[in-house]
Amino acid sequence: MNSLHVAAPPSPARLLAPAAAAAHTPAGLVGDTPVLWVGEPFTDPGRGFWAKLEGCNPGGIKDRAALYMVARARERGELAPGAPIIESTSGTLGLGLALAGVTFGHPVAVVTDPGMEPLMRGLLNAYGAEVHLVDRPHPVGGWQQARREKVDELLIARPDAWCPDQYNNPDNVAAYAPLAHELIAQLGRIDTLVVSVGTGGHSAGIGRVLRGFFPALRIVGVDTCGSTIFGQPAAPRLMRGLGSSIYPRNVDYALFDEVHWVAAAEAVHCARALAKARYASGGWSVGAVALVARHLSRVSPAESRIAAVFPDGPERYVGTLFDDDWCRTHQLLGGPSADVPDELAHPGERVVERWSRCTTVADPLATVGVAVTADEDAVVGVAR
Repeated sequence: MNSLHVAAPPSPARLLAPAAAAAHTPAGLVGDTPVLWVGEPFTDPGRGFWAKLEGCNPGGIKDRAALYMVARARERGELAPGAPIIESTSGTLGLGLALAGVTFGHPVAVVTDPGMEPLMRGLLNAYGAEVHLVDRPHPVGGWQQARREKVDELLIARPDAWCPDQYNNPDNVAAYAPLAHELIAQLGRIDTLVVSVGTGGHSAGIGRVLRGFFPALRIVGVDTCGSTIFGQPAAPRLMRGLGSSIYPRNVDYALFDEVHWVAAAEAVHCARALAKARYASGGWSVGAVALVARHLSRVSPAESRIAAVFPDGPERYVGTLFDDDWCRTHQLLGGPSADVPDELAHPGERVVERWSRCTTVADPLATVGVAVTADEDAVVGVAR
C-alpha cells in the first residue's frame, strides 16, 4: 500500500510562516484587506487594475466607519456606556454597527426598507441587531428620507440613544485613512482611484489622504442612474449601497476629477463577468466600480496604476444579482453590454439612463452653475 511520506524539517523554525494576526475582539478582524490584480480576460490584454477587497472584512467596508464613529462618540461622551445605537442603513453599515455593538457593548437598532435582501436581514438578526422596516418611500427623499424619519421617531422614544448620522458625520470620513495607508503600502504608487459614492464617507476619506501623497492623483466617482448626489434628478433606484436620494454633506465634490453614472443592468453584467473571470466580485457598487475601472485601464497609459475599491463581496447578492430569475423579473439580463460611456458636458445636461461620464463635478446645493472648488466649504446643510 502506497503512502505519502513527508519528511520532517530539520528544525522547528522551518515550520514558521507568516500568519494572520490573532484577534481578541471582533474589531481586530477589520482592516489589512488584500488587493487583487484584475486583468484579462476581464480586461484587455496587458491592461488591468488593482482591486481593494473590502469584502474580506467581517461585514464589508463600513465595518471601518461603524467602529470608528462609535469609538469617537464614546470618547466624546455622546454615546453613554450601554446606550442604544440607532441608524438608517441599506445593509452594510448595519453589519458594521452590529459589530461595533458587540465590540463596545451597545444594543443596535437599524431602519431599512423592503429592498434589503432577506439574507442581510437574517444576518442582522443573528448578530443581535433590531431591524425596523419602513413600508413606503418619502415622496421627495425616497426610501432614504423615509428611513431617516423613522430613525427620528425611534430617537424621540429613546432619549438616551445615539445616531451616527453617517451621511453628515465627519468621523465617517476620518475612518478611512487607514484604508488609504494600506493602499499606499500595498501599491506604492497610485495614479487613479475609482470609488463608489453613497454617503461620501469612503470616497472622501481615502481620496483626501491619497491626494496628499500623490498630488496628481485622478479621482473618479461612481454613482448610479437616478441618484441626486452629482446633480441628476431623483428617480426610483434598484441599486443599493451607492447613490442617494438626499444630499450627504460628506461628499467632497472638490476631490473628483470626473463622475460616472451606471445603470443597474450594466452593474449586474459586470459583477457577473468579474466573478467568472477573476473569482472575485460583489454587489451593485462592485459591478459599477469594476465597469469604470476596466474602461479607465483601457484608455489610460499602460503604465498607469489604477486602484479600485470593492466595498463588499458577493455573498449577500446570491438571491438577487446572481439569481437569473430575480434578474429576469427586473429586466436586467439580455441587454447589450456597455463598452464606452456617454459623455455629458455638465451634470444637468440631460437625464442619464445608461452609463454616462462627466468631467464637470458640482455640488447641487452650491450656487447654480458654479463648480465646487477646494475653497468652497460653506454649503447648505441637510436637516436630519
